[in-house]
Amino acid sequence: MNDNPTVVFPEPGRVVIENKPCPSPKTGELLVETHRTLISTGTELTMLSGNFQQGSFWESYVRYPVLPGYCNVGTVVGLGPEVDKKWLGQRVASYGNHARYVTVRAYPCGSQTNLDGQLAISIPSPWVLARPILRDVPDEHAIFFTIGEIVMNGVRRANVRWGESVVVYGLGLLGQLTVQMCLMAGARPIIGVDISESRLQCLPDNPAVIRVNAKSSDVSAVVDRVTRSRKADVVFEVTGNPGAIPQEFGVLRNQGRFVVLSSPKGETQFDFNDLCNVPSHTIIGAHNFSHPSEPTLDNPWTNLRDAELFFDLVADGAVQLEPLISHRERYDKAAELYQMLVSDRSNAMGVVLDWTR
Repeated sequence: MNDNPTVVFPEPGRVVIENKPCPSPKTGELLVETHRTLISTGTELTMLSGNFQQGSFWESYVRYPVLPGYCNVGTVVGLGPEVDKKWLGQRVASYGNHARYVTVRAYPCGSQTNLDGQLAISIPSPWVLARPILRDVPDEHAIFFTIGEIVMNGVRRANVRWGESVVVYGLGLLGQLTVQMCLMAGARPIIGVDISESRLQCLPDNPAVIRVNAKSSDVSAVVDRVTRSRKADVVFEVTGNPGAIPQEFGVLRNQGRFVVLSSPKGETQFDFNDLCNVPSHTIIGAHNFSHPSEPTLDNPWTNLRDAELFFDLVADGAVQLEPLISHRERYDKAAELYQMLVSDRSNAMGVVLDWTR
């Protein structure tokens, strides 16, 4: 029976809702009835555009029709063969797409492994695994788990330390959570930079957080002032704008760390001698793919472990997500929302789709 409305990009620039058959869970899979999904205003809009450089990752990755979405929260309503019945009725987060029903791989509720190195079961790819939501976290907050995983991994790869100064360029969802996570890591000061005043106002009201509008202020002068001329220990690139990257090195101290947390869309003209070699900077890639696929005693922080921590942080009030939700709409408004985002996403933050009946 066709009772599964699904967001589809049939071709570049077009968004439709297709009523597809309800999927049947296969061996080891869960059938999830979706409550909420979160639109990625970066990755999904890139996929929708179809504007990819020849030979780039995006050109090889995107194939139309596209089923977008990777921030899904719902309840398990069906089980495939060889799945423990304790999953039935469990609320889960997954990388499922924007659809009323999705299937994802099961994993035993609770911890991923015993940290003595004994795996509970053979681990499939973390991208297809369900994350049990074991705390009392609202659906529209739990769907930020993917953003949380990306940012926590990036902050760890940056090795942000207590007392270090940080500059975050780009204050979309990734940038906002980067500021919050760096605060928890003990960084001070943290300078958030954007050209959107509404995004700047979403930053935490904390004396350690400095808001800088790059349209009206000299970012380098502000960084010099608040770091007492030491410049930043760490810079996070979260704009996704390849042309902005070279100038962002201007606020980084010698031997500082530059972290690419965004997925820049296009090539950057970069003088490696002047911007990297002479000041001896470290450039760190921090894509979500760099999570370890399996936990070890040296690095237990897989995607699943970070998701578990993220839900704890949200439930305990350490991460604030309510100020980051700008739009709440029913799923059947998806095409209009994407059109709005394509036209101007500067005033959009968390865009939530409601799939409840």
